Amino acid sequence: MDLRKNTAVVTVTYIGDTMKIYADPITINCRKVLAGLKLMDIDYELVHVDYFTAQQKSDWYKAVNPNESVPAMVDGDFTLWESNAMLAYAADKHGKSAFYPTDLKTRADIHRWMQWEGSAWFPSAYVYLVENCVKPLLQSSPDQKVLADQEANFHKLANILDTRLATNEWLCGSSPTLADIVCAAPIHLHPFQKAPLAPHKNLVRWMTQSVEKLPSWNATFVGEGFSLNKPA
Repeated sequence: MDLRKNTAVVTVTYIGDTMKIYADPITINCRKVLAGLKLMDIDYELVHVDYFTAQQKSDWYKAVNPNESVPAMVDGDFTLWESNAMLAYAADKHGKSAFYPTDLKTRADIHRWMQWEGSAWFPSAYVYLVENCVKPLLQSSPDQKVLADQEANFHKLANILDTRLATNEWLCGSSPTLADIVCAAPIHLHPFQKAPLAPHKNLVRWMTQSVEKLPSWNATFVGEGFSLNKPA
């Protein structure tokens, strides 16, 4: 079954000696990196690794990232994996302190949200993505028990974000930072993931009125069925 028949063709564009990003733009962590780089206006070369046909498990890609996961970054003779580390590296390399401030407490706060996303928020939101987005493409039905078992944990985590956003437009200050891109990514398909966001009004406001209005977010659009084609 061709799961990508409705997606746009991704072309690798080479821009001098800029860093290469090995990614499939449809995945959470790949969109995170691409949207974060665009937010910071950092050039990159996109090398397409097709996730649904398991190119990340190919020998040529394992030479880049032995974890067999996407994304990965190659910057000259330096190779880096883990999406949040890639964004932090790119921000520091290019001096993008507006999005990754050097103030000790602000940066620690951003690190807190980035680590929390990877350890708690991503795994919870991913359950809804798999059950309600991936399984239907594989002609399988969502496991309602799996969804029910995750609901309490999801609400606990969503409430943590909601509480922070009750008095803040953005997670770590008055303007978007890497923390916002990182924490938005796990719910980037929220209309189709069917994650129970409705009780968390501040979280919904942040996602729909702040994050989704960013040009960098719109430039990395992913829609229903993991389509890269924006509706007309």
